[in-house]
Amino acid sequence: MTTPTPSATGPTTPAGATVTRLRNGELRAMVAKVLADDPATAHTPGSIARTLNRSSGAVGNACQALTDRGQAEVVTIAPVSYRATTTTPSAAAPAITPAPSPAPRTRRPKPASTAPAAPTPTPAPSATASITTRPARKVTGPVKRPNGMDYHPRLLSGMPDVTALQRLRDAGVAALLYGPPGTGKTSVVEAAFNDCLTVQGDGDTVVADLVGDYTKTPDGDFVFVHGPLVRAMRTGVPLFIDDATLIPPTVLAVVYPAMDGRREILIKANGGEVVHAAPGFYVVAGHNPGVHGAILTDALSSRFSVHIQVSSDYALAEQLGVDKKAVRVARNLATRQERGEIGWAPQLRELLAFKKLADAWDLDSAAGNLVGIAPEEDRATVAAVVRDVFGKTVTPLALGARIPTKP
Repeated sequence: MTTPTPSATGPTTPAGATVTRLRNGELRAMVAKVLADDPATAHTPGSIARTLNRSSGAVGNACQALTDRGQAEVVTIAPVSYRATTTTPSAAAPAITPAPSPAPRTRRPKPASTAPAAPTPTPAPSATASITTRPARKVTGPVKRPNGMDYHPRLLSGMPDVTALQRLRDAGVAALLYGPPGTGKTSVVEAAFNDCLTVQGDGDTVVADLVGDYTKTPDGDFVFVHGPLVRAMRTGVPLFIDDATLIPPTVLAVVYPAMDGRREILIKANGGEVVHAAPGFYVVAGHNPGVHGAILTDALSSRFSVHIQVSSDYALAEQLGVDKKAVRVARNLATRQERGEIGWAPQLRELLAFKKLADAWDLDSAAGNLVGIAPEEDRATVAAVVRDVFGKTVTPLALGARIPTKP
C-alpha cells in the first residue's frame, strides 16, 4: 500500500516544541514495541506517552486499536492499563525514536496595537479524499490474518478476493458480504485489511458502541472515550461491521454520513463534535440472511453498492485435511438447503471443527457431533445423510453411565 509521505515536521506542542509527524500506523507500532519490551507490566497510556514523549490521548487511541486487533489486552479499567499479548511483537516497530523534548520558548515583544487574527478554519477532507491509488498486493498463496492464521484466497470477478476488496476500498465502494455463519466473511475481510477495526453487531448494539461514550476516571471526572467508528475515521483504516443487519436501523444510521459524500459524523453526546474521515477510511459489512432478527433494510442495502455472496469452499476443506466423507455430507446437505428442504448445512467452520474432533477422539465421535450441532428441526435429515455416507448410525454426543470404581 502506498501512502503519501508526510512532511518532516508536525504541529507545535503547547510548550513550543516541534514534534516529528508520524506516518499512518507508526505510533501504534511504537506503542506495541513498548508493550512487547516489557510484557509482564501493565502500562497506562500516560506511562507510554512519557516514554515516547507523545500525547497521552493519541497513545490511548493506539492502545485501543492494538486491543481491537488482539495485539494488546486490557488489564485494568480504572485506571485503564494495557499489557502485551503473544501477537504484540508482530505489530511492534523495530526501533523507537522518542519525540524531542520541548525546547525553551523565546518570548517575542508584543506589537503595540494589533487586532487579533481570525482563526483559520481547518478544511474538511474532500469527498474524494478516500480514493487513493495503491498497487494491488500480489497474491500467490495463503494470506496471514492478524491472528496469525492463514487465509486461502478465492476468485472474485477474476481476481483474488483480497485484491478485489482492496480495489473497492481504493475506489470508495462499500461492500456487503452475505452468507451463512462460518463461511469465512470475517476471514476474507481481515486478510484483505490487516489494519481494520471490527464492530460485532447484535440487537443490543447502541450508538455509543460505535462513536464512544463517557467513562469515569480515577479522579472522579468523566471523559469521552471515542469508539471504533471514530478511531477508524481518524486513522484512515477500514471498519468492518459484522452482523450489521442485527443492529437496529436507527443505530446503524450513525455510520451513513461517514460513508457518503459528507465523510463526517456529528457526535451529539460530546458537545456536537464533528469528526472527519481521513483518507483510507472504508466501511465493509457482513450479513447472515438466515440468522433470526437479521433485517436488510433498503437504507442499508443502498449504502453498500456491492453485494458479495460468501459460501463455503468445500474443495478447500478437503485440501485442509477434512475427512472426505464429512465433506460429502456437507455438500449433500448444502444441496438440500438450496432446494429449501432444510435450513442448515455444515459450513467450513463446522468442517474444520470436525477435523479437530476427529483428530482428538475418532471419526465416529466427530460424525455424531455433526448430528448433534444441527438444529433440532433438521437433525433427523442430517442423521440420515450421515448414516448413508458413513455406513452406520451415529448419535449426538452424550454422557453415558458412570465409570465404575475399583473396589
